[in-house]
Amino acid sequence: MSELIVPRRFCGPPDTGNGGWTAGALAALDDADSPDNRCDSWPAIEVSLRRPPPLDTVLHVTEADGVLTAAVGGVTIATARRAERDLVEVDPVAPDVAAAAEASYPGLDFHPFPTCFACGTAREEGDGLRIFPGRTGAGPDGDRVAATWTPHPSLHEDWHVYVDEHPRASVAATWAALDCIGGWAGDLAERLMVLGRMTARIDDLPVIGEPHVVVGEGRGQEGRKTSTASTLYDGDGRVVATAEHTWIAVDPELFGGRTPLARS
Repeated sequence: MSELIVPRRFCGPPDTGNGGWTAGALAALDDADSPDNRCDSWPAIEVSLRRPPPLDTVLHVTEADGVLTAAVGGVTIATARRAERDLVEVDPVAPDVAAAAEASYPGLDFHPFPTCFACGTAREEGDGLRIFPGRTGAGPDGDRVAATWTPHPSLHEDWHVYVDEHPRASVAATWAALDCIGGWAGDLAERLMVLGRMTARIDDLPVIGEPHVVVGEGRGQEGRKTSTASTLYDGDGRVVATAEHTWIAVDPELFGGRTPLARS
């Protein structure tokens, strides 16, 4: 048994964990699938969020039959397992196009969770990721969006768990960078959604201080569910990590979020 804590810094909604960071932190505990040098590639790992992740609370993590389960008080919060399928990457966008798109980020006008670690506009530089994706075109079934991101030194992975001359962002921070851009590629500006499932593959942990581009696209809706994907590229256009998501439409009042009708 091991433990997982989601510090308040890594919130999504104001009182619960950012789904991507939480999912990545749980995936990072998957010792069976972790590379010896954590800078090396990780296989695709699927994390299902069963309950809103509580902040500053010890989650007990157990493993059985290849499935990690994070729980508190006997209630399952999230599960993680290796995904036996390939992920389809989102096509790249040039860095200058991604930078220009940020001016059209819908969250600048209205944001349901302005304190979100990944995409919140109320987070300061060096605290939140401040990934502000704007539309760059049409995806296969929804918008294609993009933003730039330079990992901050505070996001570094523990130097004791990998061997490399460059400081790297943590697994959890990398998953967080791939998270909310998917929601904005869906319909987050029109209805409140939270992350229900995320599957991510890391090819190379992002280097601290190096500019990156993260792209996302919508891949369809069915009832309360919205499917999206995202891919993180380095400055040379190489894939760093990629993810696919399932989002669930929820009642904003249950998550402390704002609705478009409450913009004022």
